[in-house]
Amino acid sequence: MSTPLVLGCFWIIAAAIVAMLPMKRQMLPGMALLVAAPVLLVWIAYAHGWIWLALGLFAFLSMFRNPLLYFVRRALGRPADLPPELRK
Repeated sequence: MSTPLVLGCFWIIAAAIVAMLPMKRQMLPGMALLVAAPVLLVWIAYAHGWIWLALGLFAFLSMFRNPLLYFVRRALGRPADLPPELRK
C-alpha cells in the first residue's frame, strides 16, 4: 500500500478517536484534522487518480459537514450558532 493511503488510514483512525472525545476537547485536534485533510486528499489524488480524490472528498465532507457549514455561514455573514455544549 502506498504512503498516502497508509497516512489516510491513520487520518481516519485519528478522526474516529477525536470523535469520541467530549465536545470541548475536540476543537484543537479536529482543526488539525480539518487542515490536514485537503493536503492528504491532493496527495492521494496525485498518486492514485481523481476517482480516489472524489471518494475521499465525499468521506471528508460527510465527516466534517457541521464545522464546514459553520465556517461557510460565517464567511457569508449569516448567523452561525454554536452547539449548546460549546456556549459559555
